Order: sequence, then structure tokens, then C-alpha cells
Amino acid sequence: MLAAIDIGNTNITVGFYDGDMFSGTYRIITTMKRTSDEYGVLFLNFLTMAGHKPEDIKDCIISSVVPKVNYAFSSAIIKVCGINPLFIGPGVKSGIKVSIDHPSALGPDRLVDAAGAHYTYGGDCLVIDFGTATTFDVVTAEGEFIGGAISAGIGITAATLTSQAAQLPEIEIFRPEHVIGKNTVLAMQSGVVYGYIGQTEYIIHKIKKEFGKPLTVISTGGYGKVISGQTNAIDIFDDDLTFKGLKVIYDKNKKLRKGA
Repeated sequence: MLAAIDIGNTNITVGFYDGDMFSGTYRIITTMKRTSDEYGVLFLNFLTMAGHKPEDIKDCIISSVVPKVNYAFSSAIIKVCGINPLFIGPGVKSGIKVSIDHPSALGPDRLVDAAGAHYTYGGDCLVIDFGTATTFDVVTAEGEFIGGAISAGIGITAATLTSQAAQLPEIEIFRPEHVIGKNTVLAMQSGVVYGYIGQTEYIIHKIKKEFGKPLTVISTGGYGKVISGQTNAIDIFDDDLTFKGLKVIYDKNKKLRKGA
């Protein structure tokens, strides 16, 4: 059984693969103050909740955009399962050709999503991950990552509005029925959510125009459902796209893992 883990700026998400069958997912808040023992206890709890034991886990793959967490979490996996995890990074085969100015600087989250989209759906794809930041990435039918755009995530947008305006309250990110809000909270929700939908549609439109060929637009991420269900510009919402990418990349490297 394979443990697949996505360490993001806001959440750490854990899932499990039994062959090609995926089960999960379990989330905890990302914090740099946890010890390896604390992460180990949390991971062991997730195993128990999924009906598994530490000895069931034969390998582990991790995508992380929070380097300060990597040592503690890696140590946790070693303590609980006796496995040294495979981190997405230089030297790891992905099946994706990265054609940007500085390929080594590409975030592992974007690479993993690209692999998940390319090997699951094929064709020319625009992959949008609505997370702490929102990434818009183009992957060609040949598996070439040619670049994209990054914007502040909808959660950051809402939090910034609250933190920078003294009289505005914190809000739930929720699409109100009407754009014209009848009170402050509804007005803020309208501006944040409908504004973000507009931004998303505009960036999709500009990327498609610049690319010059049809693109299948695939979205994922924690806020993906909020936006994807409100626009016809997104073709597919895949909540497990990152985990599909992790499995694809693991399969391309597992022979080397066994030989290590």
C-alpha cells in the first residue's frame, strides 16, 4: 500500500493507494511548530481511521511546498512505518517536460497536478488548482509544461479584505444568491466570490486566446468546488487530481525505489 501526501501552505492532505484503488482523504492544518512525534500520531490516527496498520504501508510519496515541515513529517513516516519517503523534487521522474525559464524552480504541486491531468485526461489541458494560491498551468498533449499564471487564492483575497479594512468582518466564502448584497457580509461575499469567478473566467479566456488551440480546463484544490460549479469556463472538477499525479509519478520511480 502506498501513502500519498500533499503538504500545502494551508493543509496537509493524506490518502492511500491499494494498487490503483484510492482511499482517503484526511486533512490537518499545516504548522511548522509540530514535532515529528505529533505528526506521527496524526498519521497513525489516519491509518487507523482508514482501517490500515503501519505495516500495510510499503512506500510513501510526498509533494511539499513547505520545506520547513519536510524534516518533521519525513521523520514521522520513518518512525511509524520504517519508510524513508520519496519527495517530489530534482531527479524524480514525472513524465512531464518542463519548458519554462527555470525548470528546477517549478513548485512540486504544479508538477504533480500537471502529471495528474496529462495522464488522466490527455490532450491539451489548462490545470487550475484553487488552493492558498491559485495556479493556472498549461500542459500540452505531448506532456509539455509550458507555463501559466499564479494569483492570490480566494481565501487570501477574503482574509486581506478583512485585515486591511477595520470595519469589515470575517466572512465565510460562500456564493450569495444575489450580486447586490443587502448587508455588509452579503456584499463582501458577493464581491469576493463573484469577483473571483470573473477573474478566473478572464484568465482562462486570455490563456486560451494566447495558446491558440482548444484546451480542456481541469480544476482541483480546496476552493475548487466553490468556483467550478459557478462557471461554464471549467470543464472538469477533479478533487483527487493531485493524488492521481502523485500515483503517476510514484509508478515512474518505484523500480528505482525497490532497487535502492
